[in-house]
Amino acid sequence: MKEVAAAEAQPVTEDVRPTPSAPLAPALVWLMAITCGLVVANIYYNQPLLAEIGRTFGLSESNVSLVATITQVGYTLGLLFVVPLGDKRERKGLTLVLLLCSAVCMAGAAFAPTFALLAAASLLIGIFSAVPQLLIPMAASLASDEERGRVVGKVMSGLLIGILLSRTISGYVGAHFGWRTMFWAGAGVMVVLTAILARMLPRNQPQFAGSYGSLLKSLGTLTTELPVLRRSALVGACMFAGFSAFWTTLVFFLESPAYRYGSDIAGLFGLIGASGAFAASFAGKSADTKGADYALNLGILLFLGAYLLLGFGGYYLLGLIVGVIILDIGQQMTHISNQARIFTLRPEARSRLNTVYMTACFIGASMGSFLGGIAWDHFHWTGVCGVGLGFVVLAYLLNRFYGRAAISPVA
Repeated sequence: MKEVAAAEAQPVTEDVRPTPSAPLAPALVWLMAITCGLVVANIYYNQPLLAEIGRTFGLSESNVSLVATITQVGYTLGLLFVVPLGDKRERKGLTLVLLLCSAVCMAGAAFAPTFALLAAASLLIGIFSAVPQLLIPMAASLASDEERGRVVGKVMSGLLIGILLSRTISGYVGAHFGWRTMFWAGAGVMVVLTAILARMLPRNQPQFAGSYGSLLKSLGTLTTELPVLRRSALVGACMFAGFSAFWTTLVFFLESPAYRYGSDIAGLFGLIGASGAFAASFAGKSADTKGADYALNLGILLFLGAYLLLGFGGYYLLGLIVGVIILDIGQQMTHISNQARIFTLRPEARSRLNTVYMTACFIGASMGSFLGGIAWDHFHWTGVCGVGLGFVVLAYLLNRFYGRAAISPVA
């Protein structure tokens, strides 16, 4: 990537123990992909269940949507304070500890007798479900330069399928067995996954040799020195905000007089959206061959078109289905392209680069859930689509203009 090579060549000053990259076996890529999908699902199980959770605790739709927001806030905190440890602590051991903690918190959510306790458990679920953001930089570090985008795309495919299918599964389970059952099942999955990874995941020693304080301080240094990182983080935040606004409020739209569907049907839209995950591999290949900006701009254009379609045609089932597919494809293309771009900046700091980027993304996701809930409460579907359109337009403007003068006149 020309813009990266021109301006990002100087490393952050830190004590680093370089280690050579080992070959990345296909079986390990699949293991990482499956792990990412199963763990990230913890964050999204609640979205098709919001209406049922609201009925359990006697809450309005806008109030119960705070469960989704709080979970994403927790994930953001995990990204900011836990994921940087992937550049300092042995990654396998760190991953196993996080999985066991997430299992305990999922069980706590299933048991929660009050909404306050459910909210607290949701915050912790988000914090301890940051495992995918440890494994993705690991995959990028183990891959060769020529195939890094493809490998990241494959691992991300697992994560994205997990995000989308989690809604399908939780919608069905919630409709037939109750929302608490879904959280109990998620806790069990985390225990089983911990046992499998303890046996199969290789040990992976990172390179950073400084203190935890200097590790966190370097996040600011990286952000300050790398305009490409700042731009990718801001664009990612806007795209995740628009994406989250849609998925947080979709269950309310489907249960409204426009459709009158239950949570099981709402969950099936996650299965429809899972088709967008197949765009991850294409986005990775495009980033390798045509540059990240090509796939990123295409993803933004698709995202914009999807929201226009949803705004005008979302009241028709076919329009809603097609809009969901295009929205997910656009989101996955922008996300993979952004990650492929930032992972080329500082090879020794990929966990921290991912921390900066993903923290921004989930701040955006939390904001999108919050604003989406408010928009639905006051303006219903038209308001939600307006929020999504506003975020994607801002993403385009940031990607087109922000930070490019600091790199080159034409970048």
